[in-house]
Amino acid sequence: MKQIIAPSILASDFANLQKEAEMLDKSSADWFHIDVMDGVFVPNISFGMPIIKAIRKFSKKTFDVHLMIIEPDKYITDFKNAGADILTVHYEACTHLHRTIQAIKAEGMKAGVAINPHTNVNVLEDTINDIDVVLVMSVNPGFGGQSFIENTYEKVKQLKQLITKKGANTLIEIDGGVTNTNAKKLLDCGADALVAGSFVFSSENPTNTIAELKKL
Repeated sequence: MKQIIAPSILASDFANLQKEAEMLDKSSADWFHIDVMDGVFVPNISFGMPIIKAIRKFSKKTFDVHLMIIEPDKYITDFKNAGADILTVHYEACTHLHRTIQAIKAEGMKAGVAINPHTNVNVLEDTINDIDVVLVMSVNPGFGGQSFIENTYEKVKQLKQLITKKGANTLIEIDGGVTNTNAKKLLDCGADALVAGSFVFSSENPTNTIAELKKL
């Protein structure tokens, strides 16, 4: 399978979101990665349902919505209605993870589970067969533009081993500090999808940057 590239709109120009969404829609990007932050689970506030609903009009591509919020269960239906295709919750924010995963799937979305840099992949052993995407945070969540955590390579290998051992079809997605210098190694370690924010939107030609990541 060719790698999935998911540019993060958190790094885009918020004053020109329509233009940015249309650019991504025409590009070779596969998913829109959309970070929702509540200022409680992470020390930052981003945006919510109205923004997702607004940009949904400009693209038919997969909306990969990453909830960095507490009590995500309260909002599952709302994010479905806003246009999410994949809904990712944090392992660290879910007391009853299995139930949350089932609730996401019941709404017709794919279920993702994100793990912070300090969280061991083995905590997902009992739920991996129910998870569509594991989002491995390669920076501490909450802010864009951070440096990549080197231990991520080892973590991806361990996660790939777990998925293979359990006979699961789970995709591995990497979020944080992804550039053309580490993308190939991440893919070689077993990653399927790469989130790229600042690297794409700060480049001179984001469309070309996305295309280059697709070619690796």
